[in-house]
Amino acid sequence: MSVSTQGLRLRTESHTMRSTVELLSSMRFSISLLTVICIASVIGTVLKQHEPAVNYVNQFGPFWAQLFMAVKLNAVYSAWWFLLILAFLVASTSLCIARNTPKIIADLKAYKENLREQSLKAFHHRAHATLGETPEAAAQRIGKTLAGGGWKVRLQKRDNGWMVAAKAGGANKLGYLAAHSAIVLVCIGGLLDGDLIVRGQMWLGGKTPYTGGGMIADVKPQHRLPATNPTFRGNILVAEGTQSGTAILNQSDGILLQELPFSIELKKFIVEHYSTGMPKLFASEIVIHDRDTGEKIPARVEVNHPARHRGIEIYQSSFDDGGSSVRLSAVPMHGNAKPFEIEGVIGGSSQLTKGQGDGAEKMTLEYTGLRVINVENFAGNDKAGTDVRKVDLRDSLEARMGAANKTATKKELRNVGPSITYKLRDAAGQAREFHNYMLPVDMGDGAPVFLMGLRDTPAEQFRYLRVPADDQGGLDGFLRMRAALADTALRELAVRRYAAKATDTARPELAAQLSASAGRALALFAGTDSTAQGGKAVGGLQALSDFIEANVPQAERERASEVLVRILNGALFELAQITRERAGQKPLAPSEKTQAFMSQAVLALSDVHIYPAPVAFQLKDFTQVQASVFQVTRSPGRSIVYLGCALLILGVFAMLYVRERRVWCWLSGNDAGAEATMALSSNRKTMEADREFALLKERLLRIQA
Repeated sequence: MSVSTQGLRLRTESHTMRSTVELLSSMRFSISLLTVICIASVIGTVLKQHEPAVNYVNQFGPFWAQLFMAVKLNAVYSAWWFLLILAFLVASTSLCIARNTPKIIADLKAYKENLREQSLKAFHHRAHATLGETPEAAAQRIGKTLAGGGWKVRLQKRDNGWMVAAKAGGANKLGYLAAHSAIVLVCIGGLLDGDLIVRGQMWLGGKTPYTGGGMIADVKPQHRLPATNPTFRGNILVAEGTQSGTAILNQSDGILLQELPFSIELKKFIVEHYSTGMPKLFASEIVIHDRDTGEKIPARVEVNHPARHRGIEIYQSSFDDGGSSVRLSAVPMHGNAKPFEIEGVIGGSSQLTKGQGDGAEKMTLEYTGLRVINVENFAGNDKAGTDVRKVDLRDSLEARMGAANKTATKKELRNVGPSITYKLRDAAGQAREFHNYMLPVDMGDGAPVFLMGLRDTPAEQFRYLRVPADDQGGLDGFLRMRAALADTALRELAVRRYAAKATDTARPELAAQLSASAGRALALFAGTDSTAQGGKAVGGLQALSDFIEANVPQAERERASEVLVRILNGALFELAQITRERAGQKPLAPSEKTQAFMSQAVLALSDVHIYPAPVAFQLKDFTQVQASVFQVTRSPGRSIVYLGCALLILGVFAMLYVRERRVWCWLSGNDAGAEATMALSSNRKTMEADREFALLKERLLRIQA
């Protein structure tokens, strides 16, 4: 019996009903649904799900982002059309099973012993022999031999002889039922554990997603699901020393709040790191407070080791900041900004004022993240090439062979300390994100620098301003230079000192020329010379470059640039010495360390002109509060899915590795001898079938191969 690809045919006068049921129960319809589900699953795997709308706009543009959201590609597995396809697949596969099960059961029971002698001659595997025994004796012997080999045998006595019918491998047909039943079970389990029941409560129970902000306690009941909800999958964030009993279920157009029959208290969060800085262990020491009984149950939750209570599993999903308090120091970058300190909490915000008077611009400082550990790779790249005379073949081979964790590139991993991430949002709602490190970082050139990163959109990488640390390991030396550069009197004093040291006292005319050049260079660099570009002050090295391009012939620009930069460096060095003198510090001594500091300071003073904020906030102190992110699930369909997976494995193996075979042996003649005709049928033509038929001929008909 071959499985039909046609659908179930109802005996009804309605042509529409017959056509609908036939299509729904046909194999071609089921295969089409499986194809669509596979395509949708690929899309759901490639395209990140449940991301904020702005992320899709930044990555794909407004048109495609709007299209993706319209057809719910940003939430494929909870989309109404995906759930509808699953429901149709369950119905179609169930009808296929209902249509073919009676035929399969009947075929399993049938031995087909009524087959005619002439029909045996049409089989591919057939044989004929004369046996030296009566037909009845031959039938009994052949039946016992087949039964001893694991065949199910039936003997039929006819008027002119005996028919021996045997079958084996009936599990092949059962594999069909098991595989198709597995599809139904997996889909039902997926529907139960998916968003179908939650969506049903939204459609029938008047529940709507919540799109606002504020405290969880203030959310109205129409946005909450009861603790008796039979299935859900949500996240809950619990800070150290606090407890929570409300999970958040993310929806494509908002969130739903899921009440739990208990609350989770986080006693301690434990995180261990590898040498690379990657987390090695997440663990949470929790106490489960049962709301009905008041019982307090201590538990430990680790990744892949959940806690269970009242049919709900608590998984360790990730960790987050639980509201750490930070103290920041405002570092003036340009303009009339003044240094100040401000305190806040991660996840909170503070109001700032940019400028003075009635037209002052209001800005919001949002504290978005605190990282206590930042492990970076500081391995240097060998750009000098390889000396072929010094190649160590053994080291070269060992670097590329052996364990998979070996790499030809050496790593120098170093923890560079804490960092703060914040956003500055203007009155129009536009925000820039900043990422500043607390401690100076030695990049390998001997001049530790404070890294101050910024980016305009989340899709970009951070761009870092490198501000050199002074001999005290702070920013005071650089800030004094920045303030002195904006002071006309201090610039003039630095120019006079530089000219006096750089020229011979016997040639005062050279000192005057050098003073004029140094003064002009400092004014251009400070951004106070408005003649650089049509009355627009630029500042930094860009101002010097524009000035040279506008006033120096192209053939002389390279030499003029070298002279002007050398004059600028000398004047800035004197300016730095003046600031240290007025601060009561010793002058900078000529050394490689001083040279590295001044080189980085010149670059930083140049880049400050294009820094988009008047101040940068440096992390001065913090009190860390950690939080655990738990995933809480109630999954009644999990056991159904497991059963479906087991049936699918058994069914696939039965269909692929179990061959259904049938053997018939017709015995006719008289007491002098029996004429035997044998045939073998197999659902797959393989070499194994050929070998089995040869063995049967030898054992049953005593025909030597």
